[in-house]
Amino acid sequence: MSSLRGRPLVLNFWATWCAPCLKELPQIDRFHREFQPKGWQVLGLALDKAAPVREFLAKLPLSFPVALGGLDGTDVAIELGNLQGALPFTVIFDAQGTPRWHKLGETGYAELAAQAQKL
Repeated sequence: MSSLRGRPLVLNFWATWCAPCLKELPQIDRFHREFQPKGWQVLGLALDKAAPVREFLAKLPLSFPVALGGLDGTDVAIELGNLQGALPFTVIFDAQGTPRWHKLGETGYAELAAQAQKL
């Protein structure tokens, strides 16, 4: 995460078996495409196995990078405030790497854009 400091970041925890996750990904992708020129970063952290993630991304390519978190990714989500370890889970960090907002459950473009305007 330290390599991502210097610019605000949206970190989204998701999985291919999570229907709300799959529903929100196009909205998060839109946010990335529109806010990347303004200095924003987006990182998807897939709590899944590599093969299903590759298959999903082949069908629905995303403009932002996706990393594989596996089961260890759940521990990171818990440390960031997701005590249930449920999905989807989204965290916004400021440019210094401080978590400023998080949401358990589906988010969308309008909500992310509104939070981005607050930073």
